[in-house]
Amino acid sequence: MFTPMTRRRWIVSASAFLALGSAPMLNAATSGSSYWAYFGTYTGAKSKGIYAAEYDAATGKVGAPKLVAELPNPTFLAVDPSGKFLYAVGEVGDFEGKKGGVIRGYSIKAATGELKAINSQSTVGGGPCHVTIDPSGKVALVANYGGGSVASYSVAPNGMLSEAKTFIQHTGSSVNPGRQKEPHAHSINASKDGRFAIAADLGIDRVNVYKLDSAKGTLTPNQPAFVSLKPGSGPRHFAFHPDGKHAFVINELLSALTLFRYDAKGGVLTEVQTVSTLPGEVKGNSTAEVVVHPSGKFVYGSNRGHDSIAIFQFDAAKESLTPSGHAKTGGKTPRNFALDPKGNFLIACNQSSDSVVVYKVDQANGALEATGAKLEIGAPVCVRFAPRSN
Repeated sequence: MFTPMTRRRWIVSASAFLALGSAPMLNAATSGSSYWAYFGTYTGAKSKGIYAAEYDAATGKVGAPKLVAELPNPTFLAVDPSGKFLYAVGEVGDFEGKKGGVIRGYSIKAATGELKAINSQSTVGGGPCHVTIDPSGKVALVANYGGGSVASYSVAPNGMLSEAKTFIQHTGSSVNPGRQKEPHAHSINASKDGRFAIAADLGIDRVNVYKLDSAKGTLTPNQPAFVSLKPGSGPRHFAFHPDGKHAFVINELLSALTLFRYDAKGGVLTEVQTVSTLPGEVKGNSTAEVVVHPSGKFVYGSNRGHDSIAIFQFDAAKESLTPSGHAKTGGKTPRNFALDPKGNFLIACNQSSDSVVVYKVDQANGALEATGAKLEIGAPVCVRFAPRSN
């Protein structure tokens, strides 16, 4: 959720965003099959940009976080399919003297976790809050919350971003006077086959569907162009199921998870079920992230207010979501979280308590057990993984 505080955070000069460089290297990796965990943050007294920590997917152990890129408000991150490049959106107020946020590309040094800036482009719309890379690695997609818009970029083989190939301004409103007077695009995700992009817009209670042309790096509205949700839902983040036949959206304002049937041929979403993310009434709660386990058997969603990860069982044959409990995050305002590449552990970012926590995933029932591992990072928002090498 964009609060007045977070809005103030992204009204930063983009010239500062561009002027700041990368931090010193991390210590070289010493073991084989492991990862770097990268953390996007809101910058301030306790954070200066993007942090990286050594991560062992076999044990869930996380090393001390190190600053690897110093820049304002790199809140959301994406790692390309090759694991060679990382992209960050900067919630800044202008880029090169014009209104709009920033998307910046980096090359990843797998041995050290160091990031080297490649180039930056305007997100055209204000308040970018989400970035993803399509399965081909040729297209970057951005959602602008403040501007209520989406944009697409071609990505060159060396990781360089083109200027925006497509910019689409959403229009409309919905029933919540405090949050839905105008569009607020909150996420954009490419389909598994790379033929479509799905953009959840909190402000207009729609999940928009776009045709994605990876060769041209462009978006065009699909037909049908969207699916509407219950007024006041506030669709925020979206995730496909591994089977390519189902998908989920978490509704920030309603504190609920919606299951869709997905027609991959036509890019059509059909609502099947909506289930609360809460155990009962919780005043002041809002949701943030939704993640599907690689097995496809479990779905997770974060509650801010209840400060928990909601756990769901999913039966694809019956097309049914069943709530199966909650894991408290031991902090405040769990924003984004992610399962590691093996699906063994879940890492959650507590934005308001400057902490990151790790849970072990029970592969039989999806339950989460706190490992006791905890990192101190200022206002963490997002976590992404990239392979390490010696």
